[in-house]
Amino acid sequence: MLDVITLFLCSVIVYSIPLLYGTVGEIMTEKSGSLNLGVEGTMAIGAVAGYVAACRTDSLLVGVLVAFAASAVVGAVFAFLTVTLQANQNVTGLTITTFGVAFYYFLGNGLSNSPEGWPMLGNTTLAAQFADIRIPLLSDIPFIGPVLFTHNVLVYLAVVIAVVMWLYFAKTIPGLKLRSIGENPGAADSLGINVTLYKYIHIMIGSGIMGIGGIYMGLNMGGTFEGSNCWINGYGWIAIALVIFANWSPARAILGTFVFGLFNTLRVYNVAFATEFPAVFGWLNKIPAHFFSALPFIITLIVLVLSSMRKKSSSGEPAAIGRNYYREDR
Repeated sequence: MLDVITLFLCSVIVYSIPLLYGTVGEIMTEKSGSLNLGVEGTMAIGAVAGYVAACRTDSLLVGVLVAFAASAVVGAVFAFLTVTLQANQNVTGLTITTFGVAFYYFLGNGLSNSPEGWPMLGNTTLAAQFADIRIPLLSDIPFIGPVLFTHNVLVYLAVVIAVVMWLYFAKTIPGLKLRSIGENPGAADSLGINVTLYKYIHIMIGSGIMGIGGIYMGLNMGGTFEGSNCWINGYGWIAIALVIFANWSPARAILGTFVFGLFNTLRVYNVAFATEFPAVFGWLNKIPAHFFSALPFIITLIVLVLSSMRKKSSSGEPAAIGRNYYREDR
């Protein structure tokens, strides 16, 4: 029985990590006052670019760096259009999602139809770099150890990035300046803060973090390219909702992504739970499998409805989010 629970909780973390990358990256973007609805497309571009680079070089590090760089370029395009050219942020973000997913399919289909074929994760070198790492002593703790301290390096990296970002926003001067831009860019500008530069840098870094989540999904799925399904598979949209669920806090995002990961993992373990615990979870067998696939999106909808009822004073939402800053109006 404990084995089923342990495997389930491990899988929750595995399925949660891409959401954590996407959520934390979007939090950094929104803290600058920019609303980027292009998370799905940004993660898709990072996924396919980073995965191809990792397979071609047999290096996970190269793949992660390429995924970060490719997605950061996408962030730079978003920043140029919305910060420099003052384009509508919602339309720009949706355009990036459309382009990013299309780019994923274009490159994926091209590689699948080429004589060389799609670069699969069959090489042992790259697979070994993405293998689970047991943290000494901590991984030996009964039950907790295998669940929390036996994962691949990108799982630990995601948690580290979330914690570091929380400290950055709360304890550093650049982080506080960024928050002031998200709240009132005009006031920040009057104090000598370079609003445009801060927006560019943090939008690019946030987008780069999203890209790491994209390559994680590709590697975790073994690089299988199914012509009709994108690796990201709606995770980018859920990440946008998770920003609200986490109240714009990277630390809370860790917990929030695990909650969503739990519902997402139920579609894989519902039969196992019903078999192992028939008295408690036997009813899971009576629920259609498609419901479990839709459950994360249903929870996302509920989160958005509940967040709309939250008092503004208790929300961590930046006051100037989604609004272009015109320096002449200061």
